[in-house]
Amino acid sequence: MPTHVPVFVITTLLLAMLPGASQALMIRQVLEGGRPALHGTLAGNASGFLLWSTAAAAGLSAVLLASPTAYAVLRIAGGIVLMILGVKTLRTALTVGSPRPPEQDGRGTGFTGGYLTGLVTNLGNPKAGVFAISVLPQFVTEEGPVFLSTVALGALWALVSASWYMLLTWAVSRGRALVSQPTVLRGLSMTTGAVLLALGAAVAVGV
Repeated sequence: MPTHVPVFVITTLLLAMLPGASQALMIRQVLEGGRPALHGTLAGNASGFLLWSTAAAAGLSAVLLASPTAYAVLRIAGGIVLMILGVKTLRTALTVGSPRPPEQDGRGTGFTGGYLTGLVTNLGNPKAGVFAISVLPQFVTEEGPVFLSTVALGALWALVSASWYMLLTWAVSRGRALVSQPTVLRGLSMTTGAVLLALGAAVAVGV
């Protein structure tokens, strides 16, 4: 059975709070994607955690990480998705004269598009894979159903991360009155786009 659950919750919460691709992606969806895309991204990101933990429980993540070619393909795909989103966000910030909330301008990608984006980004994140294979098993004892315990911890990992991202995006949405100002919104969009582009490049090259 899983042990040290409070420590595990704190660990995954701190991991989610670290600035990175997922945070930049969530903020991007608030500014550009619209609510359905944001909800899809949250679900896709959580699904990625569940897949990583299930793979770790089945020993598949070790095989994946041990295969340079397979893992490189997965990592590069995730990096490309982030770079595409970064370019699109920068292009929107530079070409749209007066950015409006996504619900008003119709640029939303929908739940399915957001889900696939969140899933691919998560599966292409080396940090998630390393955490699943090296850190997650440390919170599972040898007593009881190890497979089910690992998957349960993965579900808890997904829940904690999703809770943090929901809080983060709620805070950004609450600040809509400030960020909806054209100058502020353009600057925030350009910053988010640049971060996504840089993170995507870093992920793709394995930094």
